[in-house]
Amino acid sequence: MTLTRNFRCQAILFDLDGVLVNSAECVERTWRKWAARHNLDPEKVLAFAHGRRTIETVQLVAPELSADAELAQLEASEAMTSEGVYTVDGARELLESLPMDRWAIVTSGVRAVAEFRLRYTGLPIPAVMICADEISRGKPDPEGYLKAAEKLGRRPAACLVIEDAPPGIEAAHNAAMRAVGIVGTYSMGELVAADAVALTLTDIRIDSTEANLVVGVSAPSNKRQQR
Repeated sequence: MTLTRNFRCQAILFDLDGVLVNSAECVERTWRKWAARHNLDPEKVLAFAHGRRTIETVQLVAPELSADAELAQLEASEAMTSEGVYTVDGARELLESLPMDRWAIVTSGVRAVAEFRLRYTGLPIPAVMICADEISRGKPDPEGYLKAAEKLGRRPAACLVIEDAPPGIEAAHNAAMRAVGIVGTYSMGELVAADAVALTLTDIRIDSTEANLVVGVSAPSNKRQQR
C-alpha cells in the first residue's frame, strides 16, 4: 500500500551527496584507501563517514592522527574526481521546478568538492549553499541548516529538509525542521527518525504557490508515516 504525505513549507534544504548526487562509489573508494593506509577497519570507517564532515570522521575513528593533515589529503583526492559520481534520477527536474530563492544545499563536503560535483553532473548551483568548510560544527549539529534558513530569509520551522543519512535527519530536527529521508545510502528501517521516507527522489512532487511549497512524498506505508 502506498501512502502520500503532504508537507507545506516555504523553502527546501537539500543534502547533496546521496540526495541530488550519487557519489557513493567515489566516497567509499576514498575512505577504503585511507583506512587501508592506516590499518583501520574500512567498514567501521564507512559507518561513521556517511553524512558527516571529513574532519569529524577522522576525529572519531582515528583520534591519534592529525585531523587537519588527513583532511587535506582526503579532500584533495575527491576534489577533482568524477569517477563514481552520478546524477540522482529526478534531481534535475525537482530542482528546476523550484524558484531559486526557495531552496538551498547543506552538505558535509567542502565547497570545492560540492561545486565540482554539481558542475560535473550539470545540476544548478543554488544561491545559498552551506558547505563543511563554512561551519564549525557538522551534522548532527543544526548549524548548517540554521545558517541556510537564515540566508534564505526563512524561519527554521518553515523549512523542509531532504536527507539520506541519520546524522542529517537528526540535524534537521535539532534545527526544529521536518525531514524527509531518501533510501539509498541507508535502508528505510535506518531512516525511521524522518517525518516521511521516500524510496527515490522521483517519489517526491512539489507544487509552488506564491506563499508556500506543497511537497508530496509517496512511499510504502509504515507506522510512522501513518501518524
